[in-house]
Amino acid sequence: MRRLGLALVLTTMSLNAQTLAERIDREIPSLLDTYRALHAAPELSMQEQKTAAVVASRLRQLGYEVTERVGKYGDASATCYGVVAVMRNGKGPVVLLRTDMDALPVTEQTGLPYASTNANVMHACGHDLHMTAFLGTATMLADLKSRWHGTVVLIGQPAEEVVKGAEAMLRDGLYERFPKPDYALAIHDWAVLEAGKVGIRPGYVMANGDSVDIIVRGISGHGASPQSTKDPVVIASEIVMTLQTIVSRESSPLDPVIITVGSIHGGTKRNIIPDEVKLQLTVRTYKPEVRQRVLASIERVAKGIAQAAGLPDDRMPIVNILTDESTPATYNDPVLTQRMSAAVARQIGEKNIVEIDPVMVSEDFARYSLDHRIPATLLLIGAADPAKVASGAPLPSLHSSKFAPAPVDLVLRRAIESEVAMAMDLLR
Repeated sequence: MRRLGLALVLTTMSLNAQTLAERIDREIPSLLDTYRALHAAPELSMQEQKTAAVVASRLRQLGYEVTERVGKYGDASATCYGVVAVMRNGKGPVVLLRTDMDALPVTEQTGLPYASTNANVMHACGHDLHMTAFLGTATMLADLKSRWHGTVVLIGQPAEEVVKGAEAMLRDGLYERFPKPDYALAIHDWAVLEAGKVGIRPGYVMANGDSVDIIVRGISGHGASPQSTKDPVVIASEIVMTLQTIVSRESSPLDPVIITVGSIHGGTKRNIIPDEVKLQLTVRTYKPEVRQRVLASIERVAKGIAQAAGLPDDRMPIVNILTDESTPATYNDPVLTQRMSAAVARQIGEKNIVEIDPVMVSEDFARYSLDHRIPATLLLIGAADPAKVASGAPLPSLHSSKFAPAPVDLVLRRAIESEVAMAMDLLR
């Protein structure tokens, strides 16, 4: 009996003495199996039922208090598959850690043996890796419970790709039903950063994203009698070109602005001048005041060109800002980001921390900060094959049909190390 007691003590001491790297080594084989399974079974935004069930089940097995189907979309008939897991461990700060869960409408062309089995759906943005790292981090935090104090709130978020998930979960009382965080953390894999490196950026790291539809209305008629019409194709063409002057002549060169017209649809036949042309825009900015001014200028330009073309007031363009497809810029609290950078550097080495430039892509993690009232930071995990980076070969971007983190075990390891280091630093 005394020998058995001694064995248990020695085993406990051995587990406590293990480094984080050794603990991750122990979990990596099973986590890679999880990653491959998630990669092979992607689900589109707002359809993540099976994915969310996997995440919730794993968290429940680890001892977290798990709540499923958290979130309310604007469309009351849609089910939100948000997952919230809480682990309370005495007095201390509340730390939120988020993963996204949805995939993209992309046909995979990676050639991987565990490629997507769902037609025209792919984890082309790395959310499968995010979820796997999230579960690995949850495992580490449960395993290391004797070394931290406070509360961990783990968020499995749906519908990131359509920027609806974070808002839906907050609308469902996320911070009233569950502990409100003192800090919010996230990671994102990065297709142009070498695997093994972690990218940091204090301040703005990702842009505001706004979707805008413009319906350019005209007066239709025969293509051979343009004088008796008001041609919306010509008016729309002028609008497309003039919108760029908002960037080049109304915005400071020091304030990044992008206005992209990604879709133009109008007309049915060569010799018919149509009644309307539809434009679809994506608009990217950083500062809130710049965002508001640019959106107002888009409407002013569209209506000004229509007036110059002689259209009556009842045929002015209809400009619609799709608020349910808009998201604020991702802003990394500078003080928190520097602290998290130092914590991660202690784990993986200062040489593996890289300060990156801000980018104009968007994502909805920023909503959890409640307009910067909760300090938040998002780190970028290198996911590019080091050999390809060294050779200068073209790298597939996020959302590419050929994107896959490589080597996946190193990328996954860095993601877990970063998340655990950040959380443990805040909860120590």
